[in-house]
Amino acid sequence: MRIHILLAAVASVFVLPGIVADLDSDGQALLEFSASVPHRRKLNWNSTLPICRSWTGIKCSKDGTRVVAIHLPGVGLYGSIPPNSIGKLDALRVLSLRGNRLNGNLPSDILSIASLQSVYLQQNNFTGNIPTSLSPQLGVLNLSFNSFTGEIPLAVKNLSRLSVLNLQYNLLSGVVPDLDSSRLKNLNLSHNMLNGSIPDSLKKFPLSSFMGNSRLCGEPLTQCLAPSPLSSPPIPEKQTPTASKKPSIAAIIIITVGACSVLFLLALAIVFFCLKRKISDGSGEVKERVAYGGKSEKPEDFGSGVQDAEKNKLVFFQGCSYSFDLEDLLRASAEVLGKGSYGTAYKAVLDEATIVVVKRLREVCVGKREFEQHMEIIGRIAQHPNIVPPRAYYFSKDEKLLVCDYLPAGSLSAALQSNRGTGRNQLDWESRLKIAIGAAKGIAHIHSEGGAKFTHGNIKSSNVLLTTSMDGCISDIGLCPLMNNAATTSPRRPGYRAPEVFIETRRVTQKSDVYSFGVVVLEMLTGKSAVPVAGHDDVVDLPRWVRSVVREEWTAEVFDVELMKYQNIEEEMVQMLQIALSCVAKAPDMRPTMAEVVRAIEGIRGPAETETEPQPSSDDNRSKDSNAGTPE
Repeated sequence: MRIHILLAAVASVFVLPGIVADLDSDGQALLEFSASVPHRRKLNWNSTLPICRSWTGIKCSKDGTRVVAIHLPGVGLYGSIPPNSIGKLDALRVLSLRGNRLNGNLPSDILSIASLQSVYLQQNNFTGNIPTSLSPQLGVLNLSFNSFTGEIPLAVKNLSRLSVLNLQYNLLSGVVPDLDSSRLKNLNLSHNMLNGSIPDSLKKFPLSSFMGNSRLCGEPLTQCLAPSPLSSPPIPEKQTPTASKKPSIAAIIIITVGACSVLFLLALAIVFFCLKRKISDGSGEVKERVAYGGKSEKPEDFGSGVQDAEKNKLVFFQGCSYSFDLEDLLRASAEVLGKGSYGTAYKAVLDEATIVVVKRLREVCVGKREFEQHMEIIGRIAQHPNIVPPRAYYFSKDEKLLVCDYLPAGSLSAALQSNRGTGRNQLDWESRLKIAIGAAKGIAHIHSEGGAKFTHGNIKSSNVLLTTSMDGCISDIGLCPLMNNAATTSPRRPGYRAPEVFIETRRVTQKSDVYSFGVVVLEMLTGKSAVPVAGHDDVVDLPRWVRSVVREEWTAEVFDVELMKYQNIEEEMVQMLQIALSCVAKAPDMRPTMAEVVRAIEGIRGPAETETEPQPSSDDNRSKDSNAGTPE
């Protein structure tokens, strides 16, 4: 017994300190890298700050004991990476240093890290051979747009998990290895100096994967020519006297006139295109290529108003750990998510782990100084688990951008629409109750932290975003004061707007926010939409319709048929309905405050049962992709 106790004591002395030492050694390796590699943008790597929570571009394991990812795209790194720096991070899984100016040889100890899964080193100027020792865990290897020489290492043949191999635009020579293509989804070896025939296992990839290698042949390129027998050289054909005649003068004139005509037409087409584009730009109108909810890999108006003189003037909010600049943002793969009251929202994919929502704000009616001051207020108020925090903004005369986290679970509006008539119960009563309490807490925080006059001004179900654990988060906070009143006013239907705002066109207040939240809760309870939705014609004035049904004592007819499938929740739904009706009272003074609404919803089951879970980190939210909605 005494021996076991002694062994346990020894383990506690040697094992537990080892965990701290591992993180400390990771931090020391990163500091050595930072000290050896100059960088244009300052990194806040400091031994006095916590590595996992404060260091730019660093992500740790869930237990916070090891560094598992480095994301430093486009931060102005230049020079060579010294050996025994990054290579010491033996728990590293993701390395992204793309878009910098790194040069020299790539240290062999980096790609051989046993845990390494994804490498993104494209758009640098590395030279020398690609290291021959590669991690067997590699799934993504992107070394494109560098100056690597030598042959493709044969070690890639043993990478059974490899799904992406991109080596385009290097100086690689030699033959193409016969790779295991069972998992390989993306292959690009174009624009190198490779030779020989393409292996049979890679012939399924398109022409673009191999083009630009003049000495490479085989499908999908041109067929490889079989060598002619040495004993029977080809016999040249006997040329007739007419074959050696030069073209006649008439033929030369005809060819010259034809070529000039083609060049003239081509020049005319270019001039016409330029004039048309100039006229389009001068009109000041931006036309969306994609309809509401549609997709585009690169919408042509994304960032069209950004001024060249103001590039890289993206202003990050305090505490933001992103490490990209405006040029990175404009180069990103962009997808139109939708149009809202304040502008068009795009999903921008900067790299493998950085996905953000970029909102192009329209009808902004304030100057730059007032805009920046208001952004500071928003940044301070947005520090709450039930608020989608803004991360950065850009202001110029012709373009105003707001960058926020991307939540892949989408919006409450999208979830309710997909839930109706499909037989799917992705939004059961438990989920709706949890979303309601989360959204209510977010709005209550806005009202309490912003002061009596600070409002949201545009609360609706599409601005209630969902985390992966189904917590409700409020987006687009504080933008209403920046906008022209015409941008958020529609004369057709009240929708979410309180009567005093819709009819009397007064400015929004905290009480009108309460009314809008009440309409959102009615949407959750009834399954009906408060505004027109593509494919659904059941748009009603929700507060009026619910009051009429309740007045006739047909309360059960109010609730969404999807909710009626659950047992023993009728009493809770009725209590929630009473809270919603108090929020949509016609007289502002009759409505509760948002703090009172939070307490009332918590009282349905008690605080212990409705307490929301902590919001997942922005990294967790951004790591999952889907065709989800966005703040509007």
